[in-house]
Amino acid sequence: MNYDMNDVKKIHVPTMAELMAKGEQPDVLFWVGCAGSFDDRAKKITKAFVKILNHINYKFAVLGTEESCSGDPAKRAGNEFLFQMQAMANIEVMNAYEVKRIVTTCPHCFNTLKNEYPDLGGHYEVVHHTQLLQSLIDEGRLTVEGGAYKGKKITFHDPCYLGRANEVYDAPRTLIEKLDAELVEMKRCKSKGLCCGAGGAQMFKEPEKGAKDVNIERTEDAIETSAEIIATGCPFCNTMMTDGVKNKEKEEQVKVLDLAEMIAQANDL
Repeated sequence: MNYDMNDVKKIHVPTMAELMAKGEQPDVLFWVGCAGSFDDRAKKITKAFVKILNHINYKFAVLGTEESCSGDPAKRAGNEFLFQMQAMANIEVMNAYEVKRIVTTCPHCFNTLKNEYPDLGGHYEVVHHTQLLQSLIDEGRLTVEGGAYKGKKITFHDPCYLGRANEVYDAPRTLIEKLDAELVEMKRCKSKGLCCGAGGAQMFKEPEKGAKDVNIERTEDAIETSAEIIATGCPFCNTMMTDGVKNKEKEEQVKVLDLAEMIAQANDL
């Protein structure tokens, strides 16, 4: 990951190799994912999450250059052989480090590591970053001030692989409440949520011809709530909703932010 100089002082990201050399084991492995590592927008989410963990001195590590793609896009696109090659290479690395617990900011990675890696020998406790942040707040290790978000109208877009696929609905909404914000739900939310249009490897291709792109339809759902902020918990959803807001020329009125970014900003990190 590339950091600008303003972030260097604030961010400390140890690797598993560094900790292993010191005979130490982290509380959790932070699986950064391809988007969080290489996409400029998603890197901001990664940095925000790391700043929060650094702020409370939470012991984590990343695989760094030893991390490869989880294999989710390959599997969704129908290339099971490539998926298994990528997955087994990752499992070999993580098992060598005796990884037990993983956190990720990407629901696609979350779903794949949690539900599909066990069949290939990768048995880990996998949590989404909103779940970890909620548990840290519940334990009293992390406090959240409303700050700039106090009283703001925020709607949360449920990522498919976090919500409907794994039934994680409460953690993101609890974080919004901790920000002293007003949660306004879209008509299609939780188990009835609508996809942003990026799932199933659709992120990496142009959409088929139709009356309307899925991300535009979903952005209209969000704008209908009169929310000032569309909160997301997925780098792909973030991109699709941001593009939708631009399409509607609402960039000045509506912001798209990951919950980690909001908590980091509320805490002046």
